[in-house]
Amino acid sequence: MQTNVLEYIEETVQRLPNKVAFADEETALTFQELYDRIRGIGSRLAAMGSFREPVIVYMKKSPDTISAFFGVIASGCFYVPIDEEMPRRRIELILENTQANYLIYDDSTQQRAEELGFPGAMISYQDCLQTEIDDQALSWIREQALDVDPIYVLFTSGSTGVPKGVVGHHRGVIDYIESLSETLGFGEETIFGNQTPLYLDACMKEIYPTMKFGATTWLIPREYFMFPVKLVEYLNQNKINTICWVVSALTMISAFGTFDTIIPKYLHTIAFGSEVFPVRQFNLWKTTLPQAEFYNLYGPTEATGMSCYYHADRLFEDREAIPAGKPFRNTQILLLDAEGQQIAEGETGEICIRGTCLAHGYYRNPEKTAEVFTQNPCMPGCSDRIYHTGDLGRLDEHGDLVFVSRQDHQIKHMGHRIELGEIEADVSLIDGVKSCCCIFIQESKKMVLFYVGDVDKRSVTQQLKERLPRYMVPNAILQMESLPLTANGKMDRFAMQTIYENRKKGSRRKSASVSIQ
Repeated sequence: MQTNVLEYIEETVQRLPNKVAFADEETALTFQELYDRIRGIGSRLAAMGSFREPVIVYMKKSPDTISAFFGVIASGCFYVPIDEEMPRRRIELILENTQANYLIYDDSTQQRAEELGFPGAMISYQDCLQTEIDDQALSWIREQALDVDPIYVLFTSGSTGVPKGVVGHHRGVIDYIESLSETLGFGEETIFGNQTPLYLDACMKEIYPTMKFGATTWLIPREYFMFPVKLVEYLNQNKINTICWVVSALTMISAFGTFDTIIPKYLHTIAFGSEVFPVRQFNLWKTTLPQAEFYNLYGPTEATGMSCYYHADRLFEDREAIPAGKPFRNTQILLLDAEGQQIAEGETGEICIRGTCLAHGYYRNPEKTAEVFTQNPCMPGCSDRIYHTGDLGRLDEHGDLVFVSRQDHQIKHMGHRIELGEIEADVSLIDGVKSCCCIFIQESKKMVLFYVGDVDKRSVTQQLKERLPRYMVPNAILQMESLPLTANGKMDRFAMQTIYENRKKGSRRKSASVSIQ
């Protein structure tokens, strides 16, 4: 069993030096080229005195960025990815939190990096490639390495708007990648199509197995995800056979009739996560690609990546939920009540996770770490951490975990406890609805439904009145051309609240102007 993620590339480069590892429309790196760049970057950072500290990687999404990540690891440090699409204020908050001394940039980000006023050493990626490899320094670094050493800090969105940096380590990533690869059947012939930005943990499902097996990953340009037909053409052109995408990317293809024009003919493994997959859209995928294997994955960044899997090998009824399934090897799921005790069989509780998959916590944020990484109440006699996800779940009759909702998506409205996900499930069954999201605005105590589709609001309202109790019918319904998404493909509920409030203000201004006239 590996103890350092660099062992993946070290073993693979011996077997497949000339095979393409990572590619996009501009660059393709073979495993040998990747390995040489990793060692060059590691040598450059080592020569500058960097060791066991954060290194910012500020580069556009490309195969070069991946070599920078692993070059940082080779130097004994841990990478902190930021991206050109991030708002400047978010980048500034990340720099303040990490207090990093080193930043790697490329030609496309140089100007913006210089504008940040970064106080440490700024290093050109191109200059790193000219660095002579220092075998002695790299060997010394490896001798000092432990499998609990950090390898990255990935920033997630905090509830207060301040990002939190999740600290991942070798042991957690290796355990995750070994279990994920075994479950989904990755191998040397796997050709991944990457969808997510490289500053999110979701991309690990492609990056690390590519290193491990000598697979190939295509970094799909972001703009293709706005044009479903072109996206599927891209998959076919590059013979991509495996995708691990957020649900919104998959539903964007199926909901807009893409399969009537073209189907992804090489796909044989489709993993999905981040949101509940509307059953109607899942069934479209399953019917279109009956020979493909589908997997629902569930898990947070704080547990390295995905913690549970479910082999979705059948069609589902309209009101069924696709289970999150069972935990990966060496991972345990606990369902706890509000008092931190295990729930009775059949009840719903907070999903908590334990195992070596757990991250070290939030970087330079012990208070927030202590809130959600707590002592395991089921093992009070020794130190054993669990992570509180904030998600609610239950076990079905087969012992599979079923995601119920986020704790903050369970609301009290008109004296009734309501799961917003139940409303969304009913809306998704209405003919013509392609995607939807229901939010609750605490200040005004209103439920607001956003949807994309060909059916008018009056029809949606009428059908919901027939399907739902009166207290569950949304107070307002907005038809949209598209729904705002976060960087990792989840519904952006904060943006939706802003849209609703701005529309309300606009309506009030219009009413006021009419009354004045």
